[in-house]
Amino acid sequence: MTSSHSSADRSPSMPTSVPSMPSMPSVPSMISHVSLHTADLHYGGDLVLHTASSGSVDRLEALYLRVVEDGRVGIGEVRINIAYLNGLAPAQVVAEACRAVAAIDWRQGATRLLATASGWLAGFSAPVRMLVDSALQDVRARLAGTSVAALCGASPVPTTALKAADPAVGWRSNQTLFWSSDEAMLARAAGYVARGFHELKLRVGIGAFDDDLRRIDLLCARLGDTVTLSVDANGQWSPGSAPTRLRALAARGIEYVEQPIAAGDWLALGRLLDDAPLIVMLDESLQSSADIARLCALAGAPVAAHLKLVKLGGIAATVDAARRLQAVAIPLMIGQMNEGAAATAAALHVCCATAPRWAELYGADGLRDDPVEGLSYGAGTVRVDDPRGLGVRLRVGIDADADADADADADADADADADADTDTDADATADADASQARARARARALSP
Repeated sequence: MTSSHSSADRSPSMPTSVPSMPSMPSVPSMISHVSLHTADLHYGGDLVLHTASSGSVDRLEALYLRVVEDGRVGIGEVRINIAYLNGLAPAQVVAEACRAVAAIDWRQGATRLLATASGWLAGFSAPVRMLVDSALQDVRARLAGTSVAALCGASPVPTTALKAADPAVGWRSNQTLFWSSDEAMLARAAGYVARGFHELKLRVGIGAFDDDLRRIDLLCARLGDTVTLSVDANGQWSPGSAPTRLRALAARGIEYVEQPIAAGDWLALGRLLDDAPLIVMLDESLQSSADIARLCALAGAPVAAHLKLVKLGGIAATVDAARRLQAVAIPLMIGQMNEGAAATAAALHVCCATAPRWAELYGADGLRDDPVEGLSYGAGTVRVDDPRGLGVRLRVGIDADADADADADADADADADADADTDTDADATADADASQARARARARALSP
């Protein structure tokens, strides 16, 4: 269970041997325990992930970072089988994460590490930056007794003001219709609408464009004006064919087209935007701060941004990118890569902090074996009901070397791992050094 105590309940006792001395300031807490875990996640029912860029995907491969500071547990998650997006094989990401865990000076604690992260974290790939940043943001917010969203600028929600049915953190989301038979597409679309999801995105660019138009017409005939439709081509159209296709989609009331042409050709994009009859949203095109700067230069054109933590390197980087785009009035979507509940929760908190025009947070919906709990879907929204940290909890037993789960119980005095080691949060550098050694041992165990 998650304790309701604040971080003050775990403050170290003050020395009493010299009562005449002035009170000493409390020693900043240190991260006392670090571990990496992996899990394969699967969707229930007949849902199959299939896009023009990914092909058919039978599982999500997730990597988790779990850190403990002053009895609070922070978790980060990143999906690692997305080489079709970033060119990184799962084994590469795991190996890099192991090196990061061994190299980071966890004794500094989450607050100090995050304050300097733009320096020491910059050398790692975006997925590893997301993994580390998310875990540190989670534990920092838990120590502060508030949500990650609140620390990133959202209005805090007082725990005492919450009703039992109110989400502590929630945001509306779209749903996507992957490549499938017509029957499966229509049934899934109707199911989403019945659950309150009225913004649907259709994956296109796999078959002929005429077939894409036929599928759009089927959806419009079946659902009418109960939904807002968009499409995602995953960069499969040529610059020459894109203008005609945009006009055909605009005539059908499509709200936006995501990544119609391949990423990287900014000149071709500029020409496409010159007379685009609907919004062109960029996704694969936005994978760095430099890409955000290029997009800001297009302010005033019918263009939008789809920001993902795994592309930009975490919560802080995505919030920063969102604010840069909003400063020049470029509308944006916050989304994710069909990820588990912890990664989805991180994107959810970014939504609450930045209030994007669109959100794509469906990734954990329908997963049957997600080791993270606390995230739920319904009435067109995604929500977590715990107002602290990311609001989700990592269950024990997701990997052979998983730790016994202390979670966020502020009353727990020990955190036992699978080898029966015990880490205390006592004020001792030796303990932190021992924790560093254990983190390295786990890193070697996870190395491919």
